[in-house]
Amino acid sequence: MGLYIDAIILGILTGGVYALMASGLTLVFGVMDIINVGQGALVILGAYLSYVLQQYLHIDLFLGLLLTVPVMFILGLVVELLFIRPIKRDRTMLSILVTYGVALIIEGVLNLIFSANNVKLQGWYTTASFKVGDFYLSYIYVFGFLLAAVLLGGLYWLLYRTKFGHSVQASMQNRTAAALIGIDVERVSAITFGIGIALAAAGGMAYGATNAFNAGSAYDLISRLLAIIIFGGMGSLSGALIASVGMLVIEDLTSVIWSPVWASTVFFILLVIILLVRPQGLLGQVGGRRQ
Repeated sequence: MGLYIDAIILGILTGGVYALMASGLTLVFGVMDIINVGQGALVILGAYLSYVLQQYLHIDLFLGLLLTVPVMFILGLVVELLFIRPIKRDRTMLSILVTYGVALIIEGVLNLIFSANNVKLQGWYTTASFKVGDFYLSYIYVFGFLLAAVLLGGLYWLLYRTKFGHSVQASMQNRTAAALIGIDVERVSAITFGIGIALAAAGGMAYGATNAFNAGSAYDLISRLLAIIIFGGMGSLSGALIASVGMLVIEDLTSVIWSPVWASTVFFILLVIILLVRPQGLLGQVGGRRQ
């Protein structure tokens, strides 16, 4: 029984980090009808930026986010301006090709600079743990979950308690109608894309502190993130959170009950079953998106 409880706790903590990475992906789709398949590569880029700050400037991983998050936000604005905004027709389909091209560029640059060797972010909290009852919890998993909770809480506050958030929600409902009532949809889209990439920086740091990674890690990561937002409902932040936690809990329980080899496979089987019953995902809407 102890192994099962441990798996559930670890799944919840890790699921929070995946929710952080997936939130930017589903937010961008909700506002812009853009499927950013480059999100995995951007998460890995965020991890490498934290690695550089740690290895060469000796900046703590969490303090380094004060630098990497703004840098990634600005990068998001540039990518949106140069690659996303010119897409005027068939945005969803063409965005897959465009963002895949961006991902390939990022992967090539990272391979050129860092080679294909695996690296892992280090800190005192990446190896230390503390005891709670009969269980030992790693500090990095707890800190990563708390980071995700703070940033996702801030994102919800931004969306539901600010004027900009109201503009975002209006754009999600109907971009044309939002423009007609005076909302600068292009500006909202650019900032939203920047926020989505900034969240990837934070998620990348947490991911890199709990997993060894290289530039090629983006492929496995984006498949998981896409599965999460499809499972939760395209454009639904709440759905992404539920799906992230559910996915990781299922994987960890499967590893304990059955075999680690089948951990990811079981989740994707359940994903197919759920989509057969509810094609729009857990919290998605037929013919529309929601928060």
